[in-house]
Amino acid sequence: MKDYKNLEDTYGLGIYPKRDIVIVRGKGARVVDDSGNEYIDCVAGHGVAGVGHCNEQVIRAVTRQAEQLITCPGTFYNDTRARLLERLAEIAPGGLTRAFLCNSGAEAVEAAIKFARVSTGKSGFICAMKGFHGRTMGALSATFNPKYKKDFLPMVPGFLFAPFNNFTRLREIVNENTAGIILEPVQGEGGVFPGNRDYFQRVRELCDQKNILLIVDEVQTGFCRTGRMFGIEHFDIGPDILCAAKAMAGGLPMGAVLCGEKIRVPMGSHGSTFGGNPLSCAAALAAIGFMTENRLAEQAAEKGNYLLKKLMEINSDRIRDVRGLGLMVGIELKEKVKPYISALMEEGILTLPAGSTVLRLLPPLTIDYHDLDTVVEKIQKVLTGRR
Repeated sequence: MKDYKNLEDTYGLGIYPKRDIVIVRGKGARVVDDSGNEYIDCVAGHGVAGVGHCNEQVIRAVTRQAEQLITCPGTFYNDTRARLLERLAEIAPGGLTRAFLCNSGAEAVEAAIKFARVSTGKSGFICAMKGFHGRTMGALSATFNPKYKKDFLPMVPGFLFAPFNNFTRLREIVNENTAGIILEPVQGEGGVFPGNRDYFQRVRELCDQKNILLIVDEVQTGFCRTGRMFGIEHFDIGPDILCAAKAMAGGLPMGAVLCGEKIRVPMGSHGSTFGGNPLSCAAALAAIGFMTENRLAEQAAEKGNYLLKKLMEINSDRIRDVRGLGLMVGIELKEKVKPYISALMEEGILTLPAGSTVLRLLPPLTIDYHDLDTVVEKIQKVLTGRR
């Protein structure tokens, strides 16, 4: 057997902090390493595997499409792309009737920034403290944490930040050059902080009053993760632009910018070579079909409530708070989370950090209750034991 860890360390650029595991297979909510060890996966590709690893409907759709046509640029019409665009308009929050297709969440945010500037003639943006929107230059400029930015300064100018869920402070920094307000329904990387309904409704009203575009980053919260198809639906409002990616195509790279009637983008002013390729479009159609047929939004809501309740019952003085929405859950500790992530991996559970002290769980929405019970059992074991 080849030493895959050594190969990646030798030939990769060394950007990612690696865990000591080589994942080679996955099915549903479980993955297997190169030694045959099985893990319950609460990382799910950072929320990508919403319909589960190697979903059968996605596999069949990709196989069929690969035999017909894999790539087709946006300068030509395509049947599979056309059907996906129609499907996105059907499931999107009200008023979002058109879409630009790309390859990732960061690309979606980059496009949203450009679309907002060209549609409003203004260049400024207001974002939330602790918000995360990606690592490309525009998306990084909208991201709050200085540690992600320090090696790449200067950032794109025009981005201001206000505390999340604090409407008074946000309103104070709005000015005549504000093109858009960019928010996540739940801050994922920032610590799993859900938005407040009243806050989002007041932001929507402010945007309407000031001719500002409301841009919602649903890269992590979209496609049933929070118990609704899109997280913004919890607040009974609609955005002007919605950025989506991650779980959209069942594991294949895909992003989308869903746009309302205020968005006007000149022909030729943006593009993507691989965006909207037939293979990813076929996967997205299959994944969305699986989500709706199997009521994954309802499953995420029910399983999320079950998981939160079980986690709140853990009696550990290491826990400061447990919070989340749907199957997007954070356990805030009173100490650094990294040792507990490692301990859980030894127990067969893969988890994520969200900042330095928050243990984040993003399992596939298809995870069963037995696996959820096992996850809780192992978390309780590592948080109540002596380390």
